[in-house]
Amino acid sequence: MADQYFSAQPSSEDSRQVIEVDIQGIPTTVETSHGVFSSHRLDLGTRVLLKEVPGRAADEAEGHRVKNCLDLGCGWGPISLALAREYPQATVWALDVNERAVELTKANARRNHVASVQAGTAESLAADYGQAWEEARFDLIWSNPPIRVGKEELHALLSTYLTRLAEGGYAYLVVQKNLGADSLVPWLAQHLDDHFSVRKKASAKGYRVIEVHRSSETNTPGMTAGESANKAAGGPVADERSEESAEAQA
Repeated sequence: MADQYFSAQPSSEDSRQVIEVDIQGIPTTVETSHGVFSSHRLDLGTRVLLKEVPGRAADEAEGHRVKNCLDLGCGWGPISLALAREYPQATVWALDVNERAVELTKANARRNHVASVQAGTAESLAADYGQAWEEARFDLIWSNPPIRVGKEELHALLSTYLTRLAEGGYAYLVVQKNLGADSLVPWLAQHLDDHFSVRKKASAKGYRVIEVHRSSETNTPGMTAGESANKAAGGPVADERSEESAEAQA
């Protein structure tokens, strides 16, 4: 397909516009352009994801320290901005194949005075940051992945980066139900090894939020951190992550 948002170098005119969006309740001024995903607004899937992710309070309650985050398929950068605000102590890696999207994410980080976002393609991140990028293990991944890139490429992308989750790390993916969200859950469970658990965390407005967790050495493979702690302690352990929204249970 010509000039899709997942094209490396979009052929459409790079016509920049400044828009106002609401990112997790914070009015945010951003720059967008043609040839990138959702160039005129904050898309519904990303809004669902940002509403459903547990956030810093859940990590602190669990003792999960977040030092490296990944926005996989960053577009013009709304998820990167949200991650940087939620985890100001962390490095936020923003990855996209689309070079225009990468430039917009960098511009929007500067515009919003966010210094922790490191945006690039896989190749440019490797060139600019070397081992810091190539050896990075992500404590947290938030992603609205490029579903329309095709199943084979999507699976390769997810396999590459989900396996770079750090021990104890979590990934949250938002996928539209009618674009294969429910079939992606069992595929991930089958293709990731026993140290990973996969589940549907929430459902809203036609989207699923999928949680992938990589167990730590002290947790039982295939269990969430809360389940492993519960088993080890022999009693119930409160775990905010284990509570699906009412919509998810409907």
